[in-house]
Amino acid sequence: MQAASTARQPDRKDLTGPALRTFFRIADAWGLKEQEQMRILGLDSRSTFQSWKRGAVAAIPKDALERISYVMGIYKGLQILLPKTANDWVRKPNTASVFGGRPAVDRMTSGNVADLYVVRQYIDAQRG
Repeated sequence: MQAASTARQPDRKDLTGPALRTFFRIADAWGLKEQEQMRILGLDSRSTFQSWKRGAVAAIPKDALERISYVMGIYKGLQILLPKTANDWVRKPNTASVFGGRPAVDRMTSGNVADLYVVRQYIDAQRG
C-alpha cells in the first residue's frame, strides 16, 4: 500500500516570486514598455507595478497569476513555432482574423484577460 502524499499544492505565495521573475524576463525579451507590462498584468498603479518588479509583494492576485500563465504559454508556444524569430513576432502586424492586421501585442495589452486567452489559443492552434 502506498502512503498518501503529504505534498501540498503550491499557493499564490509560493507562485508569486517565480511567476513575476518569469514574466519580467519575457517582458524584456519582447521589449515591452512599462505601460504594456502593466496592462498585461491588469495593473493601474505604477507604484504597485514597481513593488512587483522589485519582488516586494507576498502574493499577487489570482487574476495576475492567470494573466502570467497565459503569457508563459504564449512565450513557450512561440519558442516552439518560431525558434529564431519568436520574440519579434509579438510586434509584427498579423493578418490572422483575431488580430485584424495589428500586432499581437496590441491585443495582449488591451487590459482584458480574455484577450491573452485568445492569443494563447491562437498560438496553441498554430502548433496543432
